[in-house]
Amino acid sequence: MSLPSFLSMYQQLIAAPSISAIEDSLCMSNKEVITLLANWCETLGFSCEITELEHGKGRFNLLARRGEGEGGLMLAGHTDTVPFDDSRWNYDPFKLSEHDNKLFGLGSIDMKGFFAFVLQAISELDASQQTEPLLILATADEETTMAGAQQICRHPNLKPARCIIGEPTDMTPVFTHKGHMSSAIRVVGRSGHSSDPERGLNAIEVMHKMITKLLIIKDELKNKYSVEHFVIPYPTLNLGHIHGGDNANRICGCCEMHIDMRPLPGLSVQELQAILINAANEINTEYPNAVSVIDLHDPIPAFSGSTDSALVKLAEKVSGQPAVAVNYCTEAPFIQQLGCETIVMGPGSINQAHQPDEFLAMEKIKPSQQIISEMIKASCFQKA
Repeated sequence: MSLPSFLSMYQQLIAAPSISAIEDSLCMSNKEVITLLANWCETLGFSCEITELEHGKGRFNLLARRGEGEGGLMLAGHTDTVPFDDSRWNYDPFKLSEHDNKLFGLGSIDMKGFFAFVLQAISELDASQQTEPLLILATADEETTMAGAQQICRHPNLKPARCIIGEPTDMTPVFTHKGHMSSAIRVVGRSGHSSDPERGLNAIEVMHKMITKLLIIKDELKNKYSVEHFVIPYPTLNLGHIHGGDNANRICGCCEMHIDMRPLPGLSVQELQAILINAANEINTEYPNAVSVIDLHDPIPAFSGSTDSALVKLAEKVSGQPAVAVNYCTEAPFIQQLGCETIVMGPGSINQAHQPDEFLAMEKIKPSQQIISEMIKASCFQKA
């Protein structure tokens, strides 16, 4: 079996649906994508290890290795995509479509397409000149729980020296990013007829007290923490969704709000959780057990790298771009637990991620391929 062409790999990856979502009805297995990648990796002389997620039936990680021992370079990415709204797409999300010098398709830049870049680059290098281990990691469920990355970071025999996570950055190296925490604030009151408010406890009114505390916390975080590398240099707190009550003439018995928090490096998710719980407990002294704080998913810590790391300096040299900090989050903090220098750098623009008509600009293909190839050569191949 020979490796398919770059565009053929791209087409096949896009054609294999691999949506992950909080709603079970939308979730799909990523097995087809994993099987494609494993077959192609084996064609290039890699040994492949496919592992089903512990709590994700039908979702799999792939770890492919070429070369023995520890060290070397790992090229990592996720195989799942977000759901899509068919009414907002002008192209078939599962068919790679070329138009206006762009390649459209779900996962074209976020981020199944990255694997086509990696495999193409490796296929053009002389395997006999490889001096360090070369690894490819393809994970599941990044778009929801990051369960794939959280499982792989506990792998007993995985010790790369360096890792590049190929999320779309327009090939600009990312050395640090914020974390992410989504929480539900739930208030349980006591419903009753609106004509006799003393017989009930209005959950919306109690939520109003909690919102007041959250807005104070928001300002305190902004004033207390700052990291200059970030465009938005402080932790953010967003009140994203709220629902309570069912009728104008009924005392609201339950109200729930969902919030989003983005911690900076140096501010742990445990600290943020404690701040929220303390705020809830202060209200519960007046209204016992009325307010609870619930994680909507496992929180993602911030990723903290260094501009002084050898990998960052190499990426800056090869890409011609200075390393940056970004506000979104990736699997980097989990991969970093393997003990490897880690950066985020991949083809495509983050502005296209999670958008209708997601696309890769075709003029970016050759420059991106060149950078990926140079990073692999510099890390794993002997110099000519």
